This record gives sequence, structure tokens and C-alpha cells, in this order.
Amino acid sequence: MFINILLIIISILLFSLVIFIHELGHFATARWSGVKVNEFAIGMGPIIFKRKKGETLYSIRLFPIGGFCSMEGEEAESEDVNAFGKKSVYKRILIVAAGALMNIVLAFIFMMIILIQQPKFASTTIGSFADEAVTSQTGLKVGDKIKAMDGYSISTFTDISFVMAVNKDFKSNIVVERNGELVTLNDVKFATKQSNDEKTIIVRDFYLAPVDKNLFTFVAQTFKEIYSNIRMTYATVIGLISGTFSLNEVSGPVGLVSMISSAASEGLKVNFVAALNNIIMMMMILSVNLGIFNLLPLPALDGGRLVFLIIEAIKGKPINPKYEALIHTIGFVLLILLILVVSINDIFKLTSGKGIMN
Repeated sequence: MFINILLIIISILLFSLVIFIHELGHFATARWSGVKVNEFAIGMGPIIFKRKKGETLYSIRLFPIGGFCSMEGEEAESEDVNAFGKKSVYKRILIVAAGALMNIVLAFIFMMIILIQQPKFASTTIGSFADEAVTSQTGLKVGDKIKAMDGYSISTFTDISFVMAVNKDFKSNIVVERNGELVTLNDVKFATKQSNDEKTIIVRDFYLAPVDKNLFTFVAQTFKEIYSNIRMTYATVIGLISGTFSLNEVSGPVGLVSMISSAASEGLKVNFVAALNNIIMMMMILSVNLGIFNLLPLPALDGGRLVFLIIEAIKGKPINPKYEALIHTIGFVLLILLILVVSINDIFKLTSGKGIMN
């Protein structure tokens, strides 16, 4: 019981760290650029702790599900010489982008913590097969280096797992490097099994050759894993837009807590360190997702603000602030509605096992 409570506390602290690092990116670059910061807050809702230092109010709010860095002149025009809008467009671009960049840096650190514990790393080359492996009977051979699966470029074991996780046909067109040549293998079938909720899922029946760990492979593997996770985030967004993925496959804050809890519980079956590593891995994925999602060119997100700033940099003058504010307000309302729908969907999935879209 005590261990479970401790893991929940650690999860909340790490979640808050992800938010804190994002807002710290905005805050640090704003201060470096000479922008007045009115409030730097971690959490949302009522203030439970506050302290004013200089021009900035530092606060911790009740609900640990977000945060913000409120800059003078960010949402409305201001005559203050240190207002956000008074700074050069290039400084404003840096301030807006810094939050997402800091999330990627944090994800990099999380991934290093995970990988430093591993004696070896998984390659993308087939090392051996399980007995009576389906994939070996339908095309794959020992020594094949997997280069692409269903058109998705493969550079890490994570990429392979992602393609298998979203595959609904239980077979794949795979491009491999074999004896120095690229070979396309059509309709490679996967082994399957029934999950606890009676769904048919893919089982990987091949083993990947190991890569020895040294300083070079450690750093290279870290970069490749972060790159893989960034690509997966974009692929997921594209899948949602195209209809490949449904709303039921998206999780919000409620679903995230459930996933972290499940990951920690699975880890506890091994030991406390395994549970902690599972939480750190979840936080790495969250940090990447938060950074990349914020850079999407959508109103109210950092990416939407970047679009307006880039247009300003090209045209040499800003778009009418009234129109920009209106667009961001509409975007913010739609974003809140999306979060609400996703959260309700999460609650339905937790209580009934089915989402509202089933």
C-alpha cells in the first residue's frame, strides 16, 4: 500500500516536472529577452501558494494538470516597453518555441536514465526466431535488417513495436536489407494471441540482435529513440485526422493517470525500480507528446502563435491583434471542449471498459 502511494506521488511530481520544464522554457527565454513576466504558475485552478519576487508572481495552483507563464502584452496590447509585443519578432519566436524545445530536452534526459541501465540495446536486425515462428515461415530470415514496415521507416525497436501495435491486418509489407541489398517482403504474417479483453493482438515471434553498449552507442541510441517517439507523435496525429485512429484511442489527463498506474503496477510485479522505470518511460513519452503537440499549427497552441509570428516576419508587420486574439480564443474554447470530451471518454473506458464512441 505504501509503495503504491509513493509511486502515485512520484507520478504526480514527474508530471508536474514535465509541465514545469515547458513553462520554464517560456519563462527563461522571456526574461532573457527582457519581457516582463506577470505570473509563473504550476498547476491550474485556485492558488494554494504564491510569492512575489520583483515583477513576477510565482504560484502553485490546486490542480496539477497544467501551468502557464503570463507575459505582459501577450494577450492584449500594452504600452509597457518590456511587453511581449514590443520585442522583435525573432525574440518572440524563440520565447514561444522554447517550451516545446525544453520538453524534448527533458525527454532526452528521461531516455538516458532508462538506457543507461540496460546492458545492451536492441538493434533492428533479426537475431533469431521463436520455435515455429510465423514470420520466419512467411519471409523474414536471420540477419535481415528491417528498414521499413508498411511504408513506415524503421530505425529502432520502438518503431517496430509501433507498427505492430497499430497493425490491424496481422500482416505487413516489410523492406529488409539482406546481404547488402534491399529486399521487399510482401504479406509477412505475424503471430497472434487473445488479450485479456478478448481482442486479437500481434505477438513478436522474432528476437533482435543486441548492440554492445559504449559511449557512442549510448548517445546514438538516445537520439534515435527520441526521434522515433517524435515521429510516432506526428504519425498518431495524422492517423487521428485521417481516421486511422479513433477518439477511443486517445487519452487525456484521466486516462494518463490510469496508464501510469497500470505501468507502475506491472513494474511492481518485478520490483520497485522496474515500476519507477515504467513511470519514467511514461513521462518521457508525455514530454515528447506535450512538446510536439504544442508545436502543431493550431490556434491557442504554441504552434498557432508561431504561425502568426512567422507570417509577421515574412510580411514585416503583424496581423491585426484583434483578429489574432479572436482566432486564439476560438481555438482555446475548442481545445477545452476536446479535453473535456477525451476526459469523459477516459472515465467511460475506466468504468465500463468502453468509450463513448463504441
